[in-house]
Amino acid sequence: MSSSVRAPRRAAPLWLVPALWTLALGLWGLSRQGSLWRDEAATWQVALRSGADIRALLGHVDAVHGLYYLLMHGLFDWFGPTTTTLRLPSVLAVAVAAACVAAVGERLAGRWAGLGGGMVLGLLPAVQFYLQEGRPYALVAAGTGVATLLLVTLVQGHGGWGRWAAYAGAVLCGALLNWFSLLVLPAHLVTLVWSGAGRRVAARWAVASAGAVAGALPLVLFTAEQAGQVSWIPPLTWHMLVGPGVLLALGALAALADRPGAGRLSVASVGLPLLAVPQLGLVAVSLGKPLFLDRYVLFSMLGLALLAGGVCAAAVRAAAPRFPVASRWLVPGLLVCVVAALLPQSLAKRSPSSRVDDVLAMAADVRRLKEPGVAVVFLPSARRDARQVSPGAFTGLRDIALVRGPLASGTLSGVEAAPDRIRAAMLAERRILLVTDAPEAARTEHARRERVKAAVLREHFGIVADARVRGRRVTLYERR
Repeated sequence: MSSSVRAPRRAAPLWLVPALWTLALGLWGLSRQGSLWRDEAATWQVALRSGADIRALLGHVDAVHGLYYLLMHGLFDWFGPTTTTLRLPSVLAVAVAAACVAAVGERLAGRWAGLGGGMVLGLLPAVQFYLQEGRPYALVAAGTGVATLLLVTLVQGHGGWGRWAAYAGAVLCGALLNWFSLLVLPAHLVTLVWSGAGRRVAARWAVASAGAVAGALPLVLFTAEQAGQVSWIPPLTWHMLVGPGVLLALGALAALADRPGAGRLSVASVGLPLLAVPQLGLVAVSLGKPLFLDRYVLFSMLGLALLAGGVCAAAVRAAAPRFPVASRWLVPGLLVCVVAALLPQSLAKRSPSSRVDDVLAMAADVRRLKEPGVAVVFLPSARRDARQVSPGAFTGLRDIALVRGPLASGTLSGVEAAPDRIRAAMLAERRILLVTDAPEAARTEHARRERVKAAVLREHFGIVADARVRGRRVTLYERR
């Protein structure tokens, strides 16, 4: 009589839980009630262009986002231009990042560190904002997550040159999406020094890092010529440092839960440098040239999530001797509390008002206020993005300031006439429809063209009708 022995079931990998959780968070309210804000409108209009037109655009502006635009161009071709197609890559990318945080946390401090860190990542307010954003910053975070996981496995002695090549590739992919992600390299260097990695590991890391930097260097040098497009970023102030200061303080406190010490790979030695070094690096760069935008170092939030996972593991360790059964529910209970505490933030991030404006919302007002043959003026010219994403709403309107359209000129907003010609063209009109920012979303315009537009309307025209919606304004003017 023979008997068969059943093979034990393999448990699902721990990283799968945070990945699915983050995916669910991203799919929740993905359309943001059908809204689309100005940064996403740039992605939208570029992704609809041909490959040749995208390459022509990158020669003038936004080369730093070139790889991302080409990716979105392909996705729009395959799946159609919808807000789901626009934002789903970011959702999937953060899910990958959460899985990497979980895997790193589990390797360094056990299953509760992995579970807690992976689940927390998608709940962080900054991450929730870019979780559903049609821009490349979530994809950069995914590349950083993969690179960090590979580094941890390599320092632990798993893998050879093939895995180091994969590490270099992950860092390079992140850099080609936004080269500020190269700040992950000094963060990883701090980890190697802190954890006492041997010379052999350090040498291989140096070779892999040099390869990634060499691959990204042409893009860095080319985009330096387009630095004018970030001239709107304000100089660094003490007020702007409050956010990073709070994050670094929280990270330092969380690192203490891991009992950080030199000479070992730990949650603290990986998470704290990943959080702190990119933040401090961006601050240092911004002292010379204003470039401080938190989205450039969104990937540093992986370090904060990893440290939060370390706190979860420490809490379970402390509770287990006295409350062995209850300690198993400690991390789920803490996560429920975090979800409840951040629920108002989560709801706010999924509403149209979470962004500075809504390019699509104004289309109905344009249709209502426009008249056949009436001139349209965009102030500033960047507000021409409304026409790019809602062309039907502007049918029949004459764009009197435009000399060459965005597509023909290889730009985002087109090329406008000289200020004197714009003034003459406006004065020749009886009625003008103005598309601009609502006061709460407007920035001071210093370009002479924009000042001429505003002056002509103020001095020679009166308002007939006015509509404001979600950061945009449509006004019908009539000549006095």
